Amino acid sequence: MNDYILEMKNIIKEFPGVRALNNVNFQVKQGEIHCLVGENGAGKSTLMKVLSGIYPYGSYAGDILVGGQIQKYRNIKDSEASGIAIIYQELALIPELSVYENIFFGHEIIKGNRVNWNQTIVQASEIMKKVGLKVNPSEKVKMLGIGNQQLVEIAKALSRDVKILILDEPTAALNETDSINLLNLLKELKSHGVTCILISHKLQEIISIADTVTVLRDGATISSLDAKKGLTEQEIMKYMVGREICNMYPKRENVDIGEICFEIKNWTVEDKKKERDIIKDVSINIRKGEIIGIQGLMGAGRTELALSIFGNVQGFKIKSGELYLNGKRELFRSPKEAIDAGVAYASEDRKEKGLVLIQDIRYNISISNLAALMKGFVINQNEEINVAKRYMDSINIKASSVNQKVFNL
Repeated sequence: MNDYILEMKNIIKEFPGVRALNNVNFQVKQGEIHCLVGENGAGKSTLMKVLSGIYPYGSYAGDILVGGQIQKYRNIKDSEASGIAIIYQELALIPELSVYENIFFGHEIIKGNRVNWNQTIVQASEIMKKVGLKVNPSEKVKMLGIGNQQLVEIAKALSRDVKILILDEPTAALNETDSINLLNLLKELKSHGVTCILISHKLQEIISIADTVTVLRDGATISSLDAKKGLTEQEIMKYMVGREICNMYPKRENVDIGEICFEIKNWTVEDKKKERDIIKDVSINIRKGEIIGIQGLMGAGRTELALSIFGNVQGFKIKSGELYLNGKRELFRSPKEAIDAGVAYASEDRKEKGLVLIQDIRYNISISNLAALMKGFVINQNEEINVAKRYMDSINIKASSVNQKVFNL
């Protein structure tokens, strides 16, 4: 008898100029917690999108077998019908709807030609107990913390009688307590026969929960490791990067820390929509050669602080505070003013706010500094290509050329 509930055989997925998955083989046993790891760009999320039907049958080569039967998913609905549910880091919930409405969204309980809301609430409450979600079923999702929203997503999956639950970086935005609760829930689901596939960069979590660990590197399967026999972070990293890792972190170089080059004093920012201060009296100074870390949970104001400094104040109001760059007082009223002053910002949301996806690599690299590439009133395209190639090589962008569309990366 085949012990595998899922087999993906010789999966090949190509985008223009790039082979994202190269003959990947992935096998998952019934009722196990199987962790999928690899560096950014290794192909983890792409493989799961193939499995879930986001990349439909015909857009890839290879076979998917669930319960020993070949599957040809045309869309997410097809994969859900066979008991597969995937939860992404960016949660797919509707903020304005209640918890119970979100749980049964898309497969409502119908009586006659109407939704049976009483039965919906009853069944939603039962599923909420299973996942340890202790809130009012009628509470709007937007009022919940990120940890509870994750539980709503899992409850939503369980409402469809899920057999294989895929979680893509589920603890990335959670605090330690919520992360532990979520991992304990996965163990509980395992005890009830649910097979879990977990994608995570947190190796300590993987070691604590995994039955099996599969490592992808550069779109290929490197190894499947039996975690029950004991694994170390160093061993997993060796397979991830292809060499022994002696130090968990890069060696610190001796850098001369200079004078203060950037400073904010008593920085207070109001969220206009919420009509409250999201940043309150924050003061930071940074010296030349320094790396400053800004830490906090989701909703603590990290992104809002960075955006307000950078001049992207849409939706925000800088109520008070001073900003100094190289000793000169500044107040950037737009991102362009910040860029012109030598300040750059890399967004946490690359797809929505960082890149123009329908344009190519060359365009996206040069767009923030077109003035340096102008020859009279025209962009010097040869220089633009040269600059793009230099950056493509120096930061190792994996693509066929600088003319490749960014949405294909």
